[in-house]
Amino acid sequence: MTRARQDRVLALLLRDGDWLTASALADALGVTPRSIRSYVTAANARAAPGTAVESGPQGYRAGSEAAAVLRAGGDAGTPRDRLHTLVRALLDAPDGIDVFETADALHVSPATLEGDLSRVRGLLGGTELTLERSAAHARLRGTEGAQRRLLSKLAHDEMDAGSFDLAALRRTLGEGSVGAQAFGPFKTELVARVGELGWFVNEIGIADVVMHIAIAADRTARDRPLDAVGAEQANGRDRPTQTQVAAIIADLSERHLGVRLGSADLQHLATLVLTRVVAPDGIEGAASVSTPSTLDPEVQAAVRDVVVAAAEEFLVDIAHDDFVARLALHVQNLLHRAREQAWSRNPLTRSLKSTYPMIFEVAVFIASRLQQRLGIPLPDDEIAYIAMHVGGRLERSRRADQLLTATIVCPGYYDLHELLRSSVDRSLGQAVEVVGVETRVDPDWASIDTDLVLTTIDPPLTSERIVRIQPFLTDADVERVQSAAGRIRRSRRLARLRAELERYFEPSAFLRGLDVAATEGEEGVIRTLGALLRERGVIDAQYVERTIERERLSSTAFTDALAVPHALEMTASRTAIAIGIADPSIAWGDGRVQVVALVAFSETDREAFQTVFEQFVEVFSERDSVQRIVRRGTDFNAFLDELVAVIDG
Repeated sequence: MTRARQDRVLALLLRDGDWLTASALADALGVTPRSIRSYVTAANARAAPGTAVESGPQGYRAGSEAAAVLRAGGDAGTPRDRLHTLVRALLDAPDGIDVFETADALHVSPATLEGDLSRVRGLLGGTELTLERSAAHARLRGTEGAQRRLLSKLAHDEMDAGSFDLAALRRTLGEGSVGAQAFGPFKTELVARVGELGWFVNEIGIADVVMHIAIAADRTARDRPLDAVGAEQANGRDRPTQTQVAAIIADLSERHLGVRLGSADLQHLATLVLTRVVAPDGIEGAASVSTPSTLDPEVQAAVRDVVVAAAEEFLVDIAHDDFVARLALHVQNLLHRAREQAWSRNPLTRSLKSTYPMIFEVAVFIASRLQQRLGIPLPDDEIAYIAMHVGGRLERSRRADQLLTATIVCPGYYDLHELLRSSVDRSLGQAVEVVGVETRVDPDWASIDTDLVLTTIDPPLTSERIVRIQPFLTDADVERVQSAAGRIRRSRRLARLRAELERYFEPSAFLRGLDVAATEGEEGVIRTLGALLRERGVIDAQYVERTIERERLSSTAFTDALAVPHALEMTASRTAIAIGIADPSIAWGDGRVQVVALVAFSETDREAFQTVFEQFVEVFSERDSVQRIVRRGTDFNAFLDELVAVIDG
């Protein structure tokens, strides 16, 4: 456990990329600052002094060797590493392993290995594999396809935050694995040749597919090819370029890996390529594939109904034919992946969830309805792909809404003001719309009511909306205008948030100390905070149950410190927020949080959902702000005072 926590500290420091205090790290891990100091000392002992973790007045940050130390964590034989080694031994031995011989090989007692075998059984849940035991003999039983899915699961478990790591693949398959050589030149040529067929290649998914190709090559080299029955089950129905993609994989496997894959493997891998990483004619052209021959009418109808429902529920502009077509193609590919229970990993899941919680919430709604309609259970990584579709559509819809109006003040001298306006439009057109130009040396400053004033002369007063620029726009001018625009947009968002929060917070639904409720996990906390709102007639028991159902779909821990449990349907009698403070942090999903805000929305406040949801998460994404609010928010009034102070900057 200690080694695992050392690795967790390294992972947090690498992900954050900046200084973190011992207290902040302790809150993230649910331990004391003293423990963090011991983990840092131990981590540095695994490399040259100070190269794994740097120490300073501001706390700790990742050193030059942090990533290497983290990747090498498997060399020391932690329980997780031993578990993976044991599973690989079972997968490599069709006739099973001798428990006592394996214990000796791993340098552990037979009793320890028995415990590891129990953990193996837990790892097999949902894999269609079983662990058979006869005296001192243990054996995995199941299809070759199921065994490969287990290898894929091990490889993903070895990887940090869902990103592809060749070293992790080698650890999973073994250093001598033929398949572990696949990632470099194999991937490059696969992408190029599929692109030559006129298909857009999704780079986020290609590494995951190459991993499956590496596993297939390794298993084939060990005389464990995929059986034809398994391939047919994984395939579903043929796709137009299945034969072409299979031929490419066959050629690359022989040339780069020296392995001749069988027809069942080639069909299966071609299906993975076509259902995970490609779309015809590029992303924009995906709308043109909306024909009966390529898109299942039932899938398209289901997606259209769900998208319309999401647009109405969240008041978002996504109900467009091109969006429905692209998403329907993605969902159809999802059905293929669901048949083989091999989900795509998404390295952007965490950042999408914390940076765009509103978009992710729309994706969760869509995933929930698709699960009901088509029977597809979707993990977070797959929901994140849907969020990318939603975000792309909304980005097209709201670019104009983000523009700030501006007036240029530039005393007339020939066409100098026109040249300046042209420069502003060219350099800042995506952020600022110039709606007026003042050419007087003494303009009526008080009458200028645009969001920004860009002036070449000194103004009589200072304001955050007035930016001094040069007659010939410089890069520094552009940066100053962009910074001012960002500050104005943020201050407006937070001002709206402050007004909404003061209106919706329920003073009597504030609880400091979630330790007791947290012993029953997330559901215990939700029921505890939900009871406070039920007592005030805001929600009923069904709302609490629907909030728990929403939590099971995808964790509502949108930042490292904040969880926002809520129901998908806005059925509260009025909008209200119950707050729970945990100090120290409590476990939530795959991480830990210190603030839990159970939000109950009513139908009449539908428009406020985006403001409250997205901006509330933004406030709690700043680590220093969280610590200030948690430490000083001893009661509701103190909590609100600190929150407002943070919002006001």
